[in-house]
Amino acid sequence: MSTLTAGDRVDLGRAARSTAPRSSHADYEPGPTRPDPIALLEQQEKGRVADLIPIRYGRMLESPFAFFRGAAVIMAADLAASPRSGQEVQLCGDAHVSNFGLFGSPERNLVFDVNDFDETLPGPWEWDVKRLAASLAVAGRENEYGAGQRKQVVLAGVRAYRLRMRELAGMRELDVWYSKSSIAEARLRAQANPKLKRRALRIAKRAWARDNLRANARLTRLVDGARRLISAPPLMVPIGELVGRAEAKRHERNMDSLFTKYFESLEGGRRRLAERFRYVEMARKVVGVGSVGTRSWIVLLVSRDNDPLLMQVKEATPSVLEPYLAPSVYANAGERVVSGQRLMQAASDILLGWLRGVGPDGLESDYYVRQLNDWKASVPLEMMRPAAMAEYGTACGRVLARAHARSGDRIAIAAYLGRGDAFDRALARFAESYCDQNERDFEALRNAVASGRVAARNV
Repeated sequence: MSTLTAGDRVDLGRAARSTAPRSSHADYEPGPTRPDPIALLEQQEKGRVADLIPIRYGRMLESPFAFFRGAAVIMAADLAASPRSGQEVQLCGDAHVSNFGLFGSPERNLVFDVNDFDETLPGPWEWDVKRLAASLAVAGRENEYGAGQRKQVVLAGVRAYRLRMRELAGMRELDVWYSKSSIAEARLRAQANPKLKRRALRIAKRAWARDNLRANARLTRLVDGARRLISAPPLMVPIGELVGRAEAKRHERNMDSLFTKYFESLEGGRRRLAERFRYVEMARKVVGVGSVGTRSWIVLLVSRDNDPLLMQVKEATPSVLEPYLAPSVYANAGERVVSGQRLMQAASDILLGWLRGVGPDGLESDYYVRQLNDWKASVPLEMMRPAAMAEYGTACGRVLARAHARSGDRIAIAAYLGRGDAFDRALARFAESYCDQNERDFEALRNAVASGRVAARNV
């Protein structure tokens, strides 16, 4: 535990401005030793499911923003050379604007928070803020905003982070941990704008409708009176089709030991709940953009009362940040993801856990486990007007500040950021420069596909 007083921490934050001036964060210029971005993507192919990798590239080629979503490994290499204030937090590691969204808390409230932690790792808080800022600029270009409009959107998101961090610096430790962003708060903040209020309600209704029962209706069907997972290759393939009926049967006998490992990662009361479900079937399912090719399974369970439950069992690999920061303290990458999520999120899935085991393909991997859908919804960014994007960026900035404040020194970070907008303006410049870089890298991927270096598939 630190023995520094609040005043000492303020001085620490302000002193960091001399070694890493806030204006220095505006600088982005690719150096002569910048790694080949396509080579970085190719390195990620190792250990992934080979026949799914072209789908990843196909999804990344849909647009510069889709490319940005899948290119966390590239931006991690670029951020490694950027200025650091010296303060570390638990990073999301991939805090782009589409990795925020709504989901249900254990108290059955609808909350807004960061919702992707595949790359989470302790590191410089600036890296998450820069990824968020750059994503707002990339999304703004995709929506054909003018340069001035994009700047205002980025400024809104970064300003919200700075102001919220300053609010959190004045709060008690427990109050920081109790703080969360709910849909009720979003509607209250939108009271002055009827359009924003209606939009918040529409998104909330969509989230409430996206629960496990709806996922069950969409992804399963009745076969001879029993519930079975659907087949929609190559995006969703039941295990029997993937490895054959005999191997699927053998793997079914192995599921008890696999889920016992998962149960051990849960707190006692939640373990008791999970143990009331039994395995029925599983299927490989393609999800996301950057994670396509990693092993992701949908598992159908039923309770002792025959209630269905769909779980996602997703492979966890080392964070893209690890080559540039200290290695994870967790031997299991699934535990790294879960621990980071529990630390950053105000409320997490009650069945969130991890395991290590041999999958149906015979390979041993680390996995994290969660409910497939639990009131989940994301905000559609396509064709969003600049004012709405600025409002959404504000919500993301506030949530990210709260997530960082739970693990980092919020007082020192707030002191570094200061009352003025020097940091905000610096990141607006950075975001625009990185937007240019992202488009160059996107074009490099297009050229790599055209030349046959990599294969892309649209499905």
